[in-house]
Amino acid sequence: MWKLIKLEEGLNVLEEAIVKARLLLDGHPTNTLFTPEEYIKFYDCVYFMCIQHDPYDYSIQLYERFNRALEESIFSRVLPSLVDKNDASLLIELLRMWTNYKVMTKCLGGLFLYLDRHFPNGKNAASLNDVSVQCFRDLVCNEFYQRFQNAAVSLIGQDRDGKLIDRDLLKNTMTFFMEIGGCGNTSYYDNFEKVMLADSAAYYSQLASNLLICNSSADYVMKVEWCLNQEEERASQYLCQTTVERLLQVVQWQLMVQTASTLMEKQKAENNEQATYQELLSRCASLELGDGSSA
Repeated sequence: MWKLIKLEEGLNVLEEAIVKARLLLDGHPTNTLFTPEEYIKFYDCVYFMCIQHDPYDYSIQLYERFNRALEESIFSRVLPSLVDKNDASLLIELLRMWTNYKVMTKCLGGLFLYLDRHFPNGKNAASLNDVSVQCFRDLVCNEFYQRFQNAAVSLIGQDRDGKLIDRDLLKNTMTFFMEIGGCGNTSYYDNFEKVMLADSAAYYSQLASNLLICNSSADYVMKVEWCLNQEEERASQYLCQTTVERLLQVVQWQLMVQTASTLMEKQKAENNEQATYQELLSRCASLELGDGSSA
């Protein structure tokens, strides 16, 4: 039965829901925190506070409380859990908190669901889901993204050097970068890709110099082919396909294009048949590297 709900009264009721929902960040299952009756009570509280006539339509205040609940949860739980982590442990904790945060925001979003229906599309009010993502992006990524990015690039380097890493962790981190979104200069996956490609270019530039010193021209080209195959096998497990293609183009550029004149001179000095070199070069160049677009 409908009754008038004053602002302070309604916010006190919803405070109980917010405190419980925050426990989801610690991994508590939703069904252990809310009974069906409680869920209905909280949903109805939001509903009635929205449909009351002015001056008792509290939809704006509820929208602000939803935003503030997200911020409070991030400041009290998420940021402290990340501050002392580094490298793989940082990414593990990031993904744990992101997963739990999505559970929490789904729960809170369900309780505050009528706000999405109450505000028409024409109003400048982002959906509760968009608000949830934006809040995590602004408060967590703006603070820690550089460390997330560096940790991911470091793991790729370790994988390249033959160290045992968790490739699923890298794959899930890439998914996070894409889920958290952003655009332009704050597109997190695009920014990661640029840094990772630059790091890979530096690695293979140095490797090219070392290989040219220690190998014949024919052996060098065969090792380039091996490097490309290995890089593709690794990267395909955690990077999206377009990034894999750009990465392979970077590797080929550093190992073959940048060294072409040196390699030709080396081949001539060795008095090897030109056909042998050209055959190996063609085999390397024929590897599938995508559409050939530049990185």
